[in-house]
Amino acid sequence: MTALLSIGEFATVTHLSVKTLRHYHDVGLLEPEHVDRHTGYRYYAATQIPRAQVVRRFRDLDMPVRDIVALLGADVDRRAALLTEHLARLERRLAATTGAVGSLQRLLAPAPRPEVVFRDEPARTVTAVTGHVDGDDVLRWYAAAMAEIDAAVAAAGARPAGPPGGHYDNALFTHGAGRMTVFVPTDRPVRAGRVAPLELPARELALTVHHGAHDDIDVTYGTLGAHLTEHALRVDGPVHETYLVGPRDTGDAAAWRTEIGWPVFTTRPG
Repeated sequence: MTALLSIGEFATVTHLSVKTLRHYHDVGLLEPEHVDRHTGYRYYAATQIPRAQVVRRFRDLDMPVRDIVALLGADVDRRAALLTEHLARLERRLAATTGAVGSLQRLLAPAPRPEVVFRDEPARTVTAVTGHVDGDDVLRWYAAAMAEIDAAVAAAGARPAGPPGGHYDNALFTHGAGRMTVFVPTDRPVRAGRVAPLELPARELALTVHHGAHDDIDVTYGTLGAHLTEHALRVDGPVHETYLVGPRDTGDAAAWRTEIGWPVFTTRPG
Protein backbone atom coordinates (compact mmCIF):
# COMPACT_ATOMS: atom_id res chain seq x y z
CA MET A 1 0.00 0.00 0.00
CA THR A 2 1.20 3.53 -0.81
CA ALA A 3 2.43 5.41 2.27
CA LEU A 4 -0.41 7.39 3.82
CA LEU A 5 -0.62 10.24 6.31
CA SER A 6 -2.64 9.91 9.49
CA ILE A 7 -5.34 12.53 9.98
CA GLY A 8 -3.06 14.32 12.47
CA GLU A 9 -0.16 14.41 10.03
CA PHE A 10 -2.47 15.57 7.23
CA ALA A 11 -3.82 18.30 9.50
CA THR A 12 -0.28 19.51 10.19
CA VAL A 13 0.83 19.73 6.55
CA THR A 14 -2.41 21.37 5.34
CA HIS A 15 -3.15 23.58 8.39
CA LEU A 16 -6.69 22.16 8.50
CA SER A 17 -7.66 20.96 11.99
CA VAL A 18 -8.64 17.37 12.70
CA LYS A 19 -12.17 18.56 13.51
CA THR A 20 -12.40 20.37 10.17
CA LEU A 21 -11.11 17.35 8.23
CA ARG A 22 -13.71 15.12 9.90
CA HIS A 23 -16.42 17.60 8.92
CA TYR A 24 -15.19 17.76 5.33
CA HIS A 25 -15.29 13.96 5.22
CA ASP A 26 -18.86 13.92 6.55
CA VAL A 27 -20.09 16.38 3.88
CA GLY A 28 -18.19 14.69 1.04
CA LEU A 29 -15.84 17.59 0.38
CA LEU A 30 -12.55 15.88 1.24
CA GLU A 31 -12.79 12.16 1.82
CA PRO A 32 -9.83 10.18 3.21
CA GLU A 33 -7.96 7.82 0.95
CA HIS A 34 -8.53 5.02 3.46
CA VAL A 35 -10.62 4.48 6.59
CA ASP A 36 -9.67 1.56 8.83
CA ARG A 37 -12.86 -0.47 9.17
CA HIS A 38 -11.86 -1.71 12.62
CA THR A 39 -10.67 1.51 14.26
CA GLY A 40 -12.36 4.15 12.10
CA TYR A 41 -9.02 5.97 11.75
CA ARG A 42 -8.78 8.14 8.65
CA TYR A 43 -5.70 8.16 6.39
CA TYR A 44 -4.89 10.54 3.54
CA ALA A 45 -2.63 10.35 0.48
CA ALA A 46 -0.02 13.00 -0.26
CA THR A 47 -1.80 13.58 -3.59
CA GLN A 48 -4.76 14.98 -1.63
CA ILE A 49 -2.71 17.87 -0.22
CA PRO A 50 -3.30 20.21 -3.21
CA ARG A 51 -7.08 19.66 -3.05
CA ALA A 52 -7.03 20.37 0.70
CA GLN A 53 -5.08 23.57 0.08
CA VAL A 54 -7.55 24.73 -2.60
CA VAL A 55 -10.44 23.99 -0.23
CA ARG A 56 -8.68 25.96 2.51
CA ARG A 57 -8.26 28.93 0.14
CA PHE A 58 -11.94 28.90 -0.74
CA ARG A 59 -12.81 28.86 2.95
CA ASP A 60 -10.37 31.74 3.51
CA LEU A 61 -12.46 33.53 0.90
CA ASP A 62 -15.63 32.85 2.93
CA MET A 63 -17.11 30.48 0.37
CA PRO A 64 -19.71 28.21 2.07
CA VAL A 65 -18.82 24.51 2.19
CA ARG A 66 -21.88 23.59 0.09
CA ASP A 67 -20.71 25.98 -2.64
CA ILE A 68 -17.21 24.48 -2.61
CA VAL A 69 -18.73 21.00 -3.01
CA ALA A 70 -20.75 22.26 -6.01
CA LEU A 71 -17.77 24.10 -7.51
CA LEU A 72 -15.33 21.19 -7.32
CA GLY A 73 -17.96 18.86 -8.77
CA ALA A 74 -18.91 21.15 -11.67
CA ASP A 75 -17.58 21.13 -15.21
CA VAL A 76 -14.84 23.55 -16.20
CA ASP A 77 -17.13 26.30 -17.55
CA ARG A 78 -19.53 26.20 -14.61
CA ARG A 79 -16.60 26.09 -12.17
CA ALA A 80 -15.09 29.20 -13.77
CA ALA A 81 -18.44 30.99 -13.65
CA LEU A 82 -19.06 30.13 -9.99
CA LEU A 83 -15.55 31.19 -9.04
CA THR A 84 -15.79 34.47 -10.96
CA GLU A 85 -19.13 35.34 -9.35
CA HIS A 86 -17.90 34.65 -5.86
CA LEU A 87 -14.64 36.56 -6.29
CA ALA A 88 -16.56 39.54 -7.68
CA ARG A 89 -18.80 39.60 -4.60
CA LEU A 90 -15.80 39.39 -2.28
CA GLU A 91 -13.89 42.15 -4.07
CA ARG A 92 -16.87 44.45 -3.75
CA ARG A 93 -17.38 43.63 -0.07
CA LEU A 94 -13.91 43.03 1.32
CA ALA A 95 -10.78 44.72 0.01
CA ALA A 96 -8.88 42.77 2.68
CA THR A 97 -9.35 39.52 0.75
CA THR A 98 -6.81 40.56 -1.90
CA GLY A 99 -4.04 38.53 -0.26
CA ALA A 100 -6.18 35.40 -0.08
CA VAL A 101 -7.18 35.79 -3.73
CA GLY A 102 -3.52 35.99 -4.72
CA SER A 103 -2.76 32.85 -2.70
CA LEU A 104 -5.59 30.98 -4.44
CA GLN A 105 -4.33 32.04 -7.86
CA ARG A 106 -0.85 30.74 -7.02
CA LEU A 107 -2.32 27.40 -5.94
CA LEU A 108 -4.29 27.02 -9.17
CA ALA A 109 -1.12 27.71 -11.18
CA PRO A 110 1.52 26.10 -8.92
CA ALA A 111 5.20 26.97 -9.21
CA PRO A 112 7.94 24.29 -9.26
CA ARG A 113 8.41 22.50 -5.96
CA PRO A 114 10.88 24.09 -3.55
CA GLU A 115 14.02 22.06 -2.96
CA VAL A 116 14.06 19.80 0.11
CA VAL A 117 17.44 19.13 1.72
CA PHE A 118 18.60 17.24 4.81
CA ARG A 119 20.92 18.65 7.42
CA ASP A 120 22.38 17.45 10.69
CA GLU A 121 21.71 20.27 13.13
CA PRO A 122 24.18 20.31 16.07
CA ALA A 123 23.08 20.90 19.64
CA ARG A 124 23.13 24.57 20.59
CA THR A 125 21.97 26.93 23.32
CA VAL A 126 19.64 29.80 22.48
CA THR A 127 17.80 32.53 24.37
CA ALA A 128 14.13 31.57 24.38
CA VAL A 129 10.59 31.98 25.64
CA THR A 130 8.30 28.94 25.80
CA GLY A 131 4.58 28.76 26.47
CA HIS A 132 1.30 26.99 25.78
CA VAL A 133 -0.49 29.05 23.12
CA ASP A 134 -3.96 29.08 21.59
CA GLY A 135 -3.79 28.87 17.79
CA ASP A 136 -5.69 32.14 17.35
CA ASP A 137 -3.16 33.92 19.56
CA VAL A 138 0.06 32.75 17.88
CA LEU A 139 0.95 36.03 16.14
CA ARG A 140 0.30 38.21 19.20
CA TRP A 141 2.16 35.78 21.49
CA TYR A 142 5.09 35.60 19.07
CA ALA A 143 5.41 39.38 18.85
CA ALA A 144 5.27 39.80 22.63
CA ALA A 145 7.77 37.01 23.30
CA MET A 146 10.25 38.32 20.72
CA ALA A 147 9.96 41.82 22.18
CA GLU A 148 10.82 40.40 25.61
CA ILE A 149 13.80 38.53 24.20
CA ASP A 150 15.08 41.62 22.39
CA ALA A 151 14.78 43.73 25.55
CA ALA A 152 16.48 41.10 27.71
CA VAL A 153 19.34 40.62 25.23
CA ALA A 154 19.94 44.38 24.99
CA ALA A 155 19.81 44.82 28.79
CA ALA A 156 22.34 42.01 29.27
CA GLY A 157 24.74 43.51 26.74
CA ALA A 158 24.51 40.33 24.66
CA ARG A 159 24.37 40.12 20.88
CA PRO A 160 22.34 37.97 18.48
CA ALA A 161 24.46 35.19 16.99
CA GLY A 162 22.11 34.08 14.23
CA PRO A 163 18.58 34.47 12.84
CA PRO A 164 15.58 34.06 15.16
CA GLY A 165 13.45 30.95 15.06
CA GLY A 166 10.58 29.04 16.55
CA HIS A 167 9.51 25.49 17.39
CA TYR A 168 5.82 24.67 17.05
CA ASP A 169 4.24 21.49 18.41
CA ASN A 170 1.99 19.61 16.01
CA ALA A 171 -0.91 20.17 18.43
CA LEU A 172 -0.95 23.82 17.38
CA PHE A 173 -2.02 22.66 13.91
CA THR A 174 -4.06 19.58 14.78
CA HIS A 175 -5.93 20.80 17.85
CA GLY A 176 -5.65 24.59 17.74
CA ALA A 177 -3.46 24.95 20.84
CA GLY A 178 -0.06 23.69 21.92
CA ARG A 179 3.47 24.35 23.07
CA MET A 180 5.41 27.05 21.25
CA THR A 181 8.99 28.25 21.64
CA VAL A 182 10.56 31.31 20.03
CA PHE A 183 14.23 32.08 20.33
CA VAL A 184 17.28 34.05 19.25
CA PRO A 185 20.80 32.58 19.27
CA THR A 186 23.00 34.84 21.43
CA ASP A 187 26.70 35.13 22.21
CA ARG A 188 26.11 34.60 25.96
CA PRO A 189 23.36 33.22 28.23
CA VAL A 190 20.53 35.64 29.02
CA ARG A 191 17.95 35.38 31.82
CA ALA A 192 15.15 37.86 32.57
CA GLY A 193 11.61 36.96 33.59
CA ARG A 194 10.41 34.18 31.31
CA VAL A 195 13.40 34.69 28.99
CA ALA A 196 15.95 31.93 29.62
CA PRO A 197 18.67 29.85 27.95
CA LEU A 198 17.35 26.75 26.18
CA GLU A 199 19.38 23.77 25.00
CA LEU A 200 18.24 22.63 21.54
CA PRO A 201 19.21 18.99 20.93
CA ALA A 202 21.08 17.77 17.87
CA ARG A 203 18.61 16.65 15.20
CA GLU A 204 18.47 15.55 11.58
CA LEU A 205 16.15 17.94 9.77
CA ALA A 206 14.36 17.84 6.43
CA LEU A 207 14.39 21.46 5.26
CA THR A 208 12.88 23.69 2.64
CA VAL A 209 12.61 27.48 2.30
CA HIS A 210 9.40 29.47 1.93
CA HIS A 211 9.84 32.70 -0.05
CA GLY A 212 7.65 35.71 0.58
CA ALA A 213 4.83 36.55 2.98
CA HIS A 214 3.37 33.91 5.27
CA ASP A 215 -0.16 34.05 3.83
CA ASP A 216 0.50 30.88 1.83
CA ILE A 217 3.22 29.26 3.92
CA ASP A 218 0.96 26.20 4.22
CA VAL A 219 1.72 25.49 0.53
CA THR A 220 5.39 25.07 1.42
CA TYR A 221 4.41 22.96 4.42
CA GLY A 222 2.44 20.77 2.03
CA THR A 223 5.42 20.40 -0.28
CA LEU A 224 7.64 19.31 2.59
CA GLY A 225 4.99 16.92 3.95
CA ALA A 226 4.48 15.33 0.53
CA HIS A 227 8.24 14.86 0.11
CA LEU A 228 8.55 13.13 3.48
CA THR A 229 5.63 10.82 2.70
CA GLU A 230 6.99 9.93 -0.74
CA HIS A 231 10.35 9.00 0.80
CA ALA A 232 8.89 7.00 3.70
CA LEU A 233 10.04 9.53 6.29
CA ARG A 234 8.11 10.44 9.40
CA VAL A 235 8.15 13.53 11.57
CA ASP A 236 9.89 13.09 14.94
CA GLY A 237 9.26 16.32 16.80
CA PRO A 238 7.92 19.85 16.49
CA VAL A 239 8.08 22.00 13.37
CA HIS A 240 11.20 24.17 13.21
CA GLU A 241 11.04 27.59 11.58
CA THR A 242 14.04 29.87 11.09
CA TYR A 243 13.41 33.42 9.93
CA LEU A 244 16.37 33.95 7.63
CA VAL A 245 14.84 37.22 6.42
CA GLY A 246 11.63 38.48 8.00
CA PRO A 247 9.65 41.49 9.21
CA ARG A 248 12.46 42.32 11.66
CA ASP A 249 14.78 42.78 8.66
CA THR A 250 12.61 44.40 5.98
CA GLY A 251 9.08 45.59 5.37
CA ASP A 252 9.20 44.10 1.87
CA ALA A 253 7.31 40.81 2.35
CA ALA A 254 8.49 39.57 -1.06
CA ALA A 255 12.04 39.46 0.33
CA TRP A 256 11.15 37.29 3.36
CA ARG A 257 12.70 33.82 3.54
CA THR A 258 11.51 31.32 6.13
CA GLU A 259 13.30 28.00 6.54
CA ILE A 260 10.91 25.20 7.54
CA GLY A 261 12.38 22.06 9.04
CA TRP A 262 11.10 18.83 10.54
CA PRO A 263 13.09 16.31 12.57
CA VAL A 264 12.75 13.05 10.66
CA PHE A 265 13.31 9.33 10.81
CA THR A 266 12.81 6.67 8.13
CA THR A 267 10.06 4.05 8.11
CA ARG A 268 11.58 2.03 5.27
CA PRO A 269 14.25 -0.62 6.06
CA GLY A 270 17.61 0.24 4.59
